[in-house]
Amino acid sequence: MTDKISRAELKAKLDRGDAVTLVEALPEAYWRDQHLPGALSLPHDKVDALAAGLLPDKAAEIVVYCANTPCQNSSIAARRLAQLGYTRVRDYVEGKQDWIEAGLPVETAAAVAG
Repeated sequence: MTDKISRAELKAKLDRGDAVTLVEALPEAYWRDQHLPGALSLPHDKVDALAAGLLPDKAAEIVVYCANTPCQNSSIAARRLAQLGYTRVRDYVEGKQDWIEAGLPVETAAAVAG
């Protein structure tokens, strides 16, 4: 079972500049539209293929998120990362919708590329 992280705890970590890797478990098109600042795109059904390249440090703190509470993509991705040997994976189950509704910033793929 993967530990959960709240919006408040995640925001505090980001505000402090803690070393945390954000991972969006939705299909890449959703990540391109908008994602949490600095988040990587790792769709839940591509974890096996992409995790080693995107997340080389299995001891790094990783926070996986999805769209909102009923979305299971983040839980699926977090469980699979743990099975692959990642030791500090947490699930922000409330997800991107919760973050946006709280008025917190997001990025788009265009902003990342430009």
